[in-house]
Amino acid sequence: MKFELNALDPKSKARAGKVTTDHGVIETPIFMPVGTVATVKGVHQRELKDDINPDIILGNTYHLYLRPQTKIIEKAGGLHKFMNWDRNILTDSGGYQVYSLSANRKIKEEGVKFKSHIDGSYHTFTPENVMEIQRSIGADIIMAFDECTPYPCDYNYAKRSMHMTHRWLDRCINHLEKTPLKYDYNQAFFPIVQGSTYKDLRKQSAEYIANAGAVGNAIGGLSVGEPAEEMYAMTDVVCSILPEDKPRYLMGVGTPINILENIALGVDMFDCVMPTRNARNGMLFTAHGTINIKNLKWADDFSPIDEMGITFVDKAYTKAYVRHLFTVNELLGKQIATIHNLGFYLWLVREARKHILAGDFSVWKDKMVKQMNNRL
Repeated sequence: MKFELNALDPKSKARAGKVTTDHGVIETPIFMPVGTVATVKGVHQRELKDDINPDIILGNTYHLYLRPQTKIIEKAGGLHKFMNWDRNILTDSGGYQVYSLSANRKIKEEGVKFKSHIDGSYHTFTPENVMEIQRSIGADIIMAFDECTPYPCDYNYAKRSMHMTHRWLDRCINHLEKTPLKYDYNQAFFPIVQGSTYKDLRKQSAEYIANAGAVGNAIGGLSVGEPAEEMYAMTDVVCSILPEDKPRYLMGVGTPINILENIALGVDMFDCVMPTRNARNGMLFTAHGTINIKNLKWADDFSPIDEMGITFVDKAYTKAYVRHLFTVNELLGKQIATIHNLGFYLWLVREARKHILAGDFSVWKDKMVKQMNNRL
């Protein structure tokens, strides 16, 4: 994997860059649609490619390991072939899912024993077997196994957890060196900075992760319920330490406003279920604010979903029609909303890139943050 910096914004820490892998170029800043179980929920690969057009999407190690299972993906020739996607894929390591299963898991130094949310069967994730699973899934970018701490989190717990994440990282690196590639392309490995919302721990973790010398780095354990100001403060601390010549990935973030504010702090890559999950609940993101399409006020509004027309659905359907689909619980409504939201998120990061290259990102960002804060 190669990363080149194309431009730096003069009035913030925003960067425009280019990541090159064996599956193509990723222009940053980038948003990665979440394809948890080998599908971006409700979206055909053709719509994903032609209309939403991301350079990279995300798959989920925990979910893919349970279903369809690693052996099936391997038999198919890897996740790209299994889901018919010829662009980049990133897999997270399952650390976040393990965090969200708090009632059904035991964390020890060796790894994590957890109960499947599907059938209650017991499984164990260790830094070693998670590397093997990600080799079999075959994503272009794979993540270290870490523990994602909850918020709020006791300082001593956060400290112990961070040190364990660092020890797990060393085990991931050691095992990865002994685990050959399964397919005819390379995989890039990113470690993850932890430390909850404690500045000294984040600093320590960022230094440890930077010293690992990986080709890219991630920031985990944020967007788990902490106030946005805390998230920005931690991101700022970490980005000032992580190497400038490598991509920085902020995991699980966030709202369109969160994304712009974190780009301004030096983040290059994002993923979040928000555009898809909120779409299924009737929330549409636009450049002028958010729309709750279920509201009665849209019942006789025959204007297009979004005049900007980023994807084909924006002008093909009216607000009144999409509201109707939601009121009758028609699946098409959720599909339309999903395509719209993902198209908007990709438009947003690409506009951010254009403005970084043009040198006026900060002015544009402040204007957009103000606009997008409206409830329409």
